[in-house]
Amino acid sequence: MLREAVAHLAPTLPLLQELGERFAAAGHELALVGGPVRDAFLGRVSGDLDLTTSARPEQIEAVVAGWADARWDVGRDFGTIAMRKGAHTIEITTYRADAYDHTSRKPVVAFGDDLADDLVRRDFTVNAMALRLPGLEFVDPHGGLADLAARRLRTPGPPAVSFADDPLRMMRAARFVAQLDSELDPGVAQAVAAAVDSLQIVSAERIRDELVKLLLTPAPRRGLEVLVDTGLADRMLPELPGMRLAIDEHHRHKDVFEHSLTVLDQAIALEGPPGAPADRVPGPDLVLRLAALLHDIGKPATRRFEPGGGVSFHHHEVVGAKMAAKRLRALRFDKATIAAVSRLIELHLRFHGYGGGEWTDSAVRRYVTDAGDLLPRLHRLTRADCTTRNRRKAARLARSYDSLEERIEQLMAAEELKAVRPELNGNEIAATLGIEPGPLLGRAYKHLLAVRLDRGPIGPDAARAELLAWWARQPESGASGSD
Repeated sequence: MLREAVAHLAPTLPLLQELGERFAAAGHELALVGGPVRDAFLGRVSGDLDLTTSARPEQIEAVVAGWADARWDVGRDFGTIAMRKGAHTIEITTYRADAYDHTSRKPVVAFGDDLADDLVRRDFTVNAMALRLPGLEFVDPHGGLADLAARRLRTPGPPAVSFADDPLRMMRAARFVAQLDSELDPGVAQAVAAAVDSLQIVSAERIRDELVKLLLTPAPRRGLEVLVDTGLADRMLPELPGMRLAIDEHHRHKDVFEHSLTVLDQAIALEGPPGAPADRVPGPDLVLRLAALLHDIGKPATRRFEPGGGVSFHHHEVVGAKMAAKRLRALRFDKATIAAVSRLIELHLRFHGYGGGEWTDSAVRRYVTDAGDLLPRLHRLTRADCTTRNRRKAARLARSYDSLEERIEQLMAAEELKAVRPELNGNEIAATLGIEPGPLLGRAYKHLLAVRLDRGPIGPDAARAELLAWWARQPESGASGSD
């Protein structure tokens, strides 16, 4: 197994051994550690080169001086010096003994002198394996390789101590469950459930970053279930467990949380490959995945029990869009992501008014215009939202959406829908009405845009006539009360 793992390191092995020899010559230890070692045993090529050393930051810089093509020390306070050598980025960190100040959000860093002491302080045993350089001695004092084979997630030391040192490790556990298709060791699961309140000392930005990493794994479902089952989600994304309270009106056998996980799975399956054109939504796509996960969070707040035993969730898409925006702001997501996710949630039910294809061209134009650049994602979210086990119904919905997409393509080809504008620009509107730029001009522009969406291209002359007719009805024109 070690030979196979080393073989997966072949592209970077000469560089790593050369670096190991430089550190050894200077009297320092050096080892490849964590993710790159774990991934090598999984048969994966890791994009990271994380190393640990007995050298202090200033000693690291002295060893790599003249060898690295570039280096930077933004992580110096945490013992990390980063560098570039050819196409490779390398991070070298001094052996350390991290502890978390339990009343603040920042780790307290103390440097160590021993690889074994460094490994016991790492988050999980599968990340506490190392490969000494340059000799390639495998170091695994906590059984990380056995845990990797058993798909079991354990901590090197007592889990309660590990999570007290850095509560974010509890969220990281959820990510690794998904990323490595593993299960939490029972003791770890119990320690997480007992320590969930300590997540409050972790900054929203760190929680957000860990959630993003989880969502961008190939199959995040199991990690999200861990967040909910352990109670972590109650502290950082309470809308997820909240969806377990609502019964989906179309799928009585599933709660809304289960339905949302299925929609997420199906949305991921509809992503294009990395590097694909934007209209294929190259994966992993954070906006699509967030929208799929959160598209029904408005259901608990809008649930109504109808006469006869039915359940309704009227306007849950509008309520859900607002709830999603509020939660994403609390997690410090950027404005563009918040706007895109909330807009997709707001629009995700629009298709269901399409029925048997009776939408007018005007309705299709509005669908495209309202979605804007989000249209490829909206296509995938809408298709993913069909989780019925009734094959006939699923086939009917698929055919309806096929029909809608075909009509969109036809109208786009005929009318360039992606760039729908009024047939008179702002200057032409102002000149026609004899008005200055301002709110009144904005109203006139919106009116001509609505005409364009409702009637399609009618030509500049007809647009000007429509504008003048509208103007005659406005109080500002002085003509509306003349009769």
